[in-house]
Amino acid sequence: MKRSIGTKAFAAAMAAAMTLTAAGAVFAEETAETTGAAADAQAELEEALEIVITLADDVILVDGEAISEDPSASVYVGADIVYYEDGHDATYGEGDEEDGHSAEEAAAHTVVTITEPGTYRVSGTLSRGQIAIDLGEDAETDENAVVNLILDQVDLTCEVASAIVVYSAFECGSDETETATKDVDTSGAGFHLIVADGSENVINGSHVAKIYKDGTTQEQVDADEAKKKWKFDAAIDSLVSFTIDGEESGSGKLTVNADNEGISSALHMTINGGEVVINSSDDAINASEDYVSVLTINGGVVTCDSGLGKEGDGIDSNGWIVVNGGYTIACANGSSQDSGVDADMGIYINGGTVLASGNMYDEVSAESKQQFLVLNFASQVDENELLMLVDSEGTPLNAFSAVNAFTTMVYSSDLLADGEYTLYKVDSVEGDQNGSIYTNITSYTGEVQMQYSGTSMMGPGGGRGFGGFGGGQRPENFDGEMPSMPEGFGNGEKPSMPEGFDGEKPSMPEGFDGEKPSMPEGFDGEKPSMPEGFDGEMPGMPEGFGNGETPSMPEGFGNGEKPSMPEGFENGEMPGMPEGFEGGFMNFSGESSTSFVLEGKSNTFSQITEVSE
Repeated sequence: MKRSIGTKAFAAAMAAAMTLTAAGAVFAEETAETTGAAADAQAELEEALEIVITLADDVILVDGEAISEDPSASVYVGADIVYYEDGHDATYGEGDEEDGHSAEEAAAHTVVTITEPGTYRVSGTLSRGQIAIDLGEDAETDENAVVNLILDQVDLTCEVASAIVVYSAFECGSDETETATKDVDTSGAGFHLIVADGSENVINGSHVAKIYKDGTTQEQVDADEAKKKWKFDAAIDSLVSFTIDGEESGSGKLTVNADNEGISSALHMTINGGEVVINSSDDAINASEDYVSVLTINGGVVTCDSGLGKEGDGIDSNGWIVVNGGYTIACANGSSQDSGVDADMGIYINGGTVLASGNMYDEVSAESKQQFLVLNFASQVDENELLMLVDSEGTPLNAFSAVNAFTTMVYSSDLLADGEYTLYKVDSVEGDQNGSIYTNITSYTGEVQMQYSGTSMMGPGGGRGFGGFGGGQRPENFDGEMPSMPEGFGNGEKPSMPEGFDGEKPSMPEGFDGEKPSMPEGFDGEKPSMPEGFDGEMPGMPEGFGNGETPSMPEGFGNGEKPSMPEGFENGEMPGMPEGFEGGFMNFSGESSTSFVLEGKSNTFSQITEVSE
């Protein structure tokens, strides 16, 4: 397989290799100081093997030379951009007027296509363009078809499609639901997006609404049988699993501004490092394969702001979300019923620090390895409102704020432990900051103590969880099955149906073969004769009910008092619920408390207000 690294780069690579060999020989005889020299030589070798792409609106350079227009080159320009063209009928695709772009708009964009495996360091500005990864139709099964794309001071804008798109590379995962698991290894993925140390990178991207395959007919569209040719939802979009990494220090920053979703993967996505800020008009991060995709966060600082449009989750996975480390701030749209973190198959917090806010709560698994709390507020909390947890010794533990308004927040930190805490709103804090999360707090101002009056609540749900304004968590021990359902209903099978209901309708009453059965005598269009004496009054009602008076009510109800309720109901509790299901309902003590006691993995506090209220 050919490579194009240029004569100077090749010479540098050879020199670095010789240095590395010599350093290795010396290492066998001398001190640990030589180890550093060998490591430096290795780094020089790797740097020399990088292909350097310099973006510009006039001339794009590859290793210092004008980029090729030959599609057989490792990097070239000239490919057509995939976009949703306006002016088509319903057989073209599912886009609307806002999704469409003219041919002139598309032609104004320059596509930089990478066709071979390797490491590519990109810098510079391209005001209308796209970086595309396309390693060929056989790349998906070739474990060597891997591209490392290093963003090093990049400013890239695409107005008609994704700004960075991966068409083909090695796929390290499987889309088989039968073998799907929340534990995936993407270290061998075909695409690695790397944020260079000390760099500031901005990606402004659009999307491509679903385009049907050529030759689609109106009949296929009407029958919902039209097949997809292209669809890209996000500013950075990949058809294969990929990772986002920082370099050695993780000090680089990537900002993504999107008119739809921010960053999307057709299968798995793993974030290992760097600072990533996503501002989107829909889900900030999305992994879209139903019941299979895994969105994993192992490190870095990730801030998801889905508040630019009308709706959107902070992080959405059609499979699992697994957080093992780093700082995750996932904020859903403040005006929609969406969640900070939303997953169809489960959410697991095993490490790191998580702040997830929205107006809906999607259940975090009690099998998570790290303690978390769910805070449900009586009214919406404004964006950037600072909350602070203080431990039983009076020491501030964490302070945190969401970037959008919310009513429900999930918070988890490795600093949490069983015990008693107090919660405050504060005007400002001083401490170590990662995104909008503060630790090692040295001072704060304007504190107002918070209180709650319930320890759990269930509201209208979305996804796998429960929510709504002031929503709460799923019932305790609610592992996906409903309590006490008919036999066979908890395993995905339908319960036994009435005899004769094997796909056909059971036998109907005699005479019901398409015609109405015989009606009562005299019902030929006129009402049948009514009971004797039915001249406007109801026959046989309780004494005194026909003259406008209310009949006698149960004992104790006629004096304004409620009659006796079923046992256990008079204190606000629900009587007789299935075992293990009582945690899913409101559980109000009738009194407010300022003591937030954490015990076990999952802790929910509802109807939170300021003490002054």
